[in-house]
Amino acid sequence: MKSPNPSSSVTMKEVATEAGVSIATVSRVLAGLNGVAEEARNRVLRAVAKLDYHPNRLARGLRLGQRKVIGVIIPDLRNPFFTGVAHGIEGALYSAGYTIQLGNSDGQPEREQVQLGLLRGEGVAGLVFIAGNRPSANYDILQSWDIPVVAVDRSPGGLEVDLVCADNREGMREAVVHLLSLGHQDIAIITGPAGIDVAEERLGGYRDALLNAGMTLRKSFVIHTDFGQEGGYASMARLLDMGKPPRAVVVANNLMTLGALQAMEERHVRIPEDMALVAFDDMPWAAFLRPPLTAVAQPAEDLGRAAAQLLLERLKDPQRMVRRVVLPTRLEVRASCGARLAAEARCPQEPPRKETEGVTKQTGRALNPKATTVGNRAPLQARASARAAQTLTAGT
Repeated sequence: MKSPNPSSSVTMKEVATEAGVSIATVSRVLAGLNGVAEEARNRVLRAVAKLDYHPNRLARGLRLGQRKVIGVIIPDLRNPFFTGVAHGIEGALYSAGYTIQLGNSDGQPEREQVQLGLLRGEGVAGLVFIAGNRPSANYDILQSWDIPVVAVDRSPGGLEVDLVCADNREGMREAVVHLLSLGHQDIAIITGPAGIDVAEERLGGYRDALLNAGMTLRKSFVIHTDFGQEGGYASMARLLDMGKPPRAVVVANNLMTLGALQAMEERHVRIPEDMALVAFDDMPWAAFLRPPLTAVAQPAEDLGRAAAQLLLERLKDPQRMVRRVVLPTRLEVRASCGARLAAEARCPQEPPRKETEGVTKQTGRALNPKATTVGNRAPLQARASARAAQTLTAGT
C-alpha cells in the first residue's frame, strides 16, 4: 500500500486495512486495552507508524496550545522509579491547572514513536519525556513539533531541550568509595546499555572511584545489559560463573537488582559474606530484605516536580535558554554492603553479660517489663515484613 500524502488525513479505517484487522481492533490497540493478540497488535503499530496516523482530536474545536493537557511518556510502567517521576509531574501540573496524558513506550522505539504521534494528534500543550534505552532512536518528530519539551533522566537523542536528572556519576562514585572503605577491592558493575547517557554516567562514577583509589579497571568486571530484571539476572550469573568472582557488585538500577538477587538466591550466595551488593535506586522494599539492601536513592518525585516546573516556565517563555537541572542522590547504607561485618571486625562484640537469678543486671535503671515486651516483638514484625517483601519481590 502506498503511503498517503503527508498533508492528507489518514483515517482509522485506512490503518485497519493496512494492518489487516478490524477498526475495533485498531481502536483497542491505540487505547492500550487488552484482548488483542500480540501479532495483531504489532501489525497495527507498524501500520500507524507507516501511515503516520494521528487521531484528529483537534477537530472537536480544540486548538493546539489551548488545551490544559500535558503529555508524559515513560519507558516502563513496571519500574517504580518512573512511576514516581510521573507522580511528581502530575502533582505539580495539577496544582497549576493542568492534567496529564500518560503513555508507556515499554522501551520499544517503534512504540515510542507511536506514543509521540498519538500525543501530537491529541494536541497536548507540552511534553515531559523519558526516552527509551535505544541510543539510535529517531526523535525528528520532536524537532518538528512546536511545543515545549522537557526530558527527564536522559537526553533524547542529544536534542537541545530542558533536562532534569539525578547526579548519576557522583551517586555511583560515592557508592563505590563506600565499598572501598569497607575493604572491598574486587568490585564489579552491572550497568545499562552502552551509549545511554544515564548508564555511561553511572559507569563513569564507578571508574572515577576505582582510579582515584589507584585500583586497576578490569574489563571483565564491567557488564552492559538492558535495564530489566532479566538482564540483571543474566549479568549476575555471568559474574558468578567466573573462576574468581568479584567480592562486591554495584547494580545500576532497581529492576536489574531484582534479577541479580534472584541469581544470587538460586546459587545460595550469602550477602554480604560471599558477595556484597549495592543498588542504584532505593525502593520501599529495600530496607525489608534480609539483609537490608544498601542503595543510592534518587529523588524520583522531586525530579518529576522539577520537570513540571521547567515545562511551566517554558510555556510562559518559549524563548528562554535551555536549562539542565541536576539533583543530588543519597547513599542509604544498610547491611548488604558488609558495613556491619566491617564494624564487627574493628570492634568485636562484648561477651554476654552474666545473669543473676534469671535477671540481667543493668546500670542506672531498673528493668521495664513493658519495654522488654515491645522490644521483643519488633524482630517478629521485621521478619514478617521481610517475608512480605520477599513475596512481593518474587512476584515482580
